[in-house]
Amino acid sequence: MSQTHERNPGCALRREWFEDVQINRTAAERRAAAITSGRTVKKNYQAAWLLRAVQCIDLTTLAGDDTPGRVRRLCAKARQPVRPDLMQAMGVDAVTTGAVCVYPTMVPHAVRALEGSGIPVASVATGFPSGLTPLPQRLAEIRYAVEQGAREIDIVITREHVLLGNWQALHDEVRAMRETCGEAHMKAILATGELGTLTNVYRASMVAMQAGADFIKTSTGKETENATLPVSLTMLRALRDYGELTGFRIGFKPAGGLRTAKDALAWLALMKEELGGPWLKPDLFRIGASSMLADIERQLEHHVTGRYASADHHALS
Repeated sequence: MSQTHERNPGCALRREWFEDVQINRTAAERRAAAITSGRTVKKNYQAAWLLRAVQCIDLTTLAGDDTPGRVRRLCAKARQPVRPDLMQAMGVDAVTTGAVCVYPTMVPHAVRALEGSGIPVASVATGFPSGLTPLPQRLAEIRYAVEQGAREIDIVITREHVLLGNWQALHDEVRAMRETCGEAHMKAILATGELGTLTNVYRASMVAMQAGADFIKTSTGKETENATLPVSLTMLRALRDYGELTGFRIGFKPAGGLRTAKDALAWLALMKEELGGPWLKPDLFRIGASSMLADIERQLEHHVTGRYASADHHALS
């Protein structure tokens, strides 16, 4: 993770930063809808935004039947996510994705496949996706992934701590994970679809950042409800508040349910409206996705040629 800002060290639990905050879901939904309605980018501007989205994608495979071969193919796509002829037609130098995200046992294969590319390997850990394994085992999983070469770790929190309001337990857990990550950057997955309310989403976001998270992430992609614009807006407001209180910039990663180029444009618009230009770069914004890339490439082909290829033509194998 290339970083142009000082890393968040975290702090002791500060309940007064979040316990009096209440998030109105209706207001959040109204604001989220306003960001995407009536705002469009077209032609060259849209192509530029889509290429920026590509640079922010954590190209991901988290399937039970993952194999080294599948991971190698994914890494090849991360190195060259958009066809060279399309890049040449747009007059753009090569781009890569922000990272490749895999299970811990797949990390060595990804590291070898990405050698020399500068693309970091991210690994989910800590009993992903449920997080319901004992803390020592969860920390051991982080250590394993880091030892195998992962430069980013996507951890999952214990949802019970949020649902019961046990903020000290949540802080202590996430802090232990951050310390175990060492130099590897930590993305804290909140599993927002299982937290009940947007108020809980805000509070969990603040506690994770106080515990030292480098990124806060919406979902594992395995919940019934994953990334939504109102949830993302709530997390961005927490992120902004934390920055105003501490001076540290925290990254944001929506994941789960983002599949199309239109989704990419919606979340880029949200980031720009709420946080501004610095959060449109991969050191502060990532998109957890795999199928999205195929649709983005399809839209770029239409931009260049005026016609669409079939969706299957761009699908990852």
